[in-house]
Amino acid sequence: MVWILTKYFITAGLVVLISEVAKRSDRLGGFIAALPLVTFLTLFWMFFENQSQEKIANHAYYTFWYVIPTLPMFIVFPWILNKLGFWGAMGASALLTVICFSLMVILLKPFGINLL
Repeated sequence: MVWILTKYFITAGLVVLISEVAKRSDRLGGFIAALPLVTFLTLFWMFFENQSQEKIANHAYYTFWYVIPTLPMFIVFPWILNKLGFWGAMGASALLTVICFSLMVILLKPFGINLL
């Protein structure tokens, strides 16, 4: 129980830290948020919990493929924010990400990369 609370505290603390930095500096907050810190933490947690190297490697591999369809959202969100407001932009961005992910699944399947 202490271990899982430690994981929650450190991981949540990271998110809070990034949001606090972003309040003071858009650029620095964005830079820190773009770093794969949560993925690194996840890999550390998996390692310390004695997950197999194959499982850890698979996590990193699939994270790569899942990040790609989220990237268009970061370009579209600021533009849509001015037109639809925050919640509209969040919804449109989520929809765009789902569409991009669906396209990735279709496009990568012939290459033997199965994301689902």
